[in-house]
Amino acid sequence: MFHLDADVKSSRFRHAVPLTTVLVLALDTATPAVTAGVVDLTPDSPPRLLAQRVTLDAKAHGELLTPHLLRALAEAGRSLADVDAIVVGAGPGPFTGLRVGLATAGALGQALDRPAYPVPTPDAIALDAHSGVPLLVATDARRREVYWAAYDAAGHRTGGPHVERPADLAEKLSSLGLAAAAGEGARIYADVLGLAGLGVTLLDAAHPTPVGLVRAAAREVLARAEPAPLTPLYLRRPDAVEPAARKRVTRA
Repeated sequence: MFHLDADVKSSRFRHAVPLTTVLVLALDTATPAVTAGVVDLTPDSPPRLLAQRVTLDAKAHGELLTPHLLRALAEAGRSLADVDAIVVGAGPGPFTGLRVGLATAGALGQALDRPAYPVPTPDAIALDAHSGVPLLVATDARRREVYWAAYDAAGHRTGGPHVERPADLAEKLSSLGLAAAAGEGARIYADVLGLAGLGVTLLDAAHPTPVGLVRAAAREVLARAEPAPLTPLYLRRPDAVEPAARKRVTRA
């Protein structure tokens, strides 16, 4: 449960005046990394990380995200009432983990009366990579598949996100003109994708960072634009399905 400070009630007044520095709470649960961070954002400087908590555990998003964000705020010397905006990775990612981040961002945004901005998780990884060349971002989609997107040298997305088997993606890579790759999926399936044979450099950026998430939403956050809906990018249907109708039993 979140315990809000008394001055949270004045949030609408705070957003009625221009902000020279925006304190952003950044969250992501679209990959095995449970990520929470506190970032300062100003119009004329790169985002500045104040504190973060990251744990690689694909089964602990629900357990760890709230403690992580509260500890990151405490380490930064801030409280929930100090937060001006929330940025959250919208995937693509597995159903269970992804909805934890989006539900938490939505609940906090409503409780604090702060805007919550969704960003595609691969966009944050692309910005973290700082590649300066056409880039592939591929994250692990499980089921021997990857979520992937392509980016130009400036970090703008040119294709995707999609979900695909690595072998099928490999057939397309030569036509995409990519020079670097990032993301855990690219690392796991580097051989299947044939990255070395294509001269594609594998970069270290495997999971989104709080700074990358904030960079991906910086323009909207600084403009105090109306956030897009917190819609998850699942890209495929969940495993759970409605049960079939029961068979009728008749007497002979």
